[in-house]
Amino acid sequence: MQQWTHIPVLAGPVADFLLIRSDGVYVDGTLGLGGHTKFLLSRLGPQARIFGFDKDEEALEMARRNVNDARLTAVHASYVQAPQVLRSYGIDGADGALFDLGLSSYQLDNPARGFSLLRDGPLDMRFDLSASLTAEEIVNTWPLAQLERILQDYGEERNAHAIAMALMAARRNGKIETTFQLKKIVENTVRGRGKIHPATQTFQALRIAVNDELACVQEVLRVLPDLIKSGGRAGIITFHSLEDRLVKNAFKHLSSSGAWRLVNKHVVAAGYEEARQNPRSRSAKLRVIERL
Repeated sequence: MQQWTHIPVLAGPVADFLLIRSDGVYVDGTLGLGGHTKFLLSRLGPQARIFGFDKDEEALEMARRNVNDARLTAVHASYVQAPQVLRSYGIDGADGALFDLGLSSYQLDNPARGFSLLRDGPLDMRFDLSASLTAEEIVNTWPLAQLERILQDYGEERNAHAIAMALMAARRNGKIETTFQLKKIVENTVRGRGKIHPATQTFQALRIAVNDELACVQEVLRVLPDLIKSGGRAGIITFHSLEDRLVKNAFKHLSSSGAWRLVNKHVVAAGYEEARQNPRSRSAKLRVIERL
């Protein structure tokens, strides 16, 4: 298996905000290749534990090798199952939890996964390869109204109708099977805006639809009270406005209840040096909340 690397975004601020106990129990809700977990463990004591969750079995195996630390328990499950998993280990709550909602470099750079418009590959886009729905199925079988809806709602694409119509026309001439086929269809339909490729929002919309990402964000926000113990903290890193809006509004609602407080009222973003070294960190936003 090819070895991939992943640079964790905002690793310093995440550790500063979340690591309230050196021997605590922590959750990495999106383990990926283990970049954040490895960094957090370097700041934690020998009795600490991190439970890392991921729906991608290949990524889990690489994370185990990359981290190579007995304090990590890697779990093949969605982060929404974290409270039940911790209870199965006799743990009644976490001292801290991180949810990095971005794609890992492994997923983005691996053309076989179909996430990137820069590399030709099958139109897959599944985080969990055991799931049935793929981007190929969506672009080839979903009706016009549904295609247009996801492009509008998940891609915030102002040319949603034109792109949906182009997909309908293209698939009448044969199956749309690859990322470059899809990219070309969008390129031939709409113009790019500035430095953003015209297919960027279409790829985002399909990825969110395939993995039901926004529903998962809402679910993890719902289970935070079951996961975080009193005095514990949760941090969420988002990469696009749809996710960040959900997190911002949910955190405001929790803090208004009097049972939680906002640790940072304004988002934490990557500094100049991090953004220069890791361009993918430029759109990252970190919000942190503490249970009282």
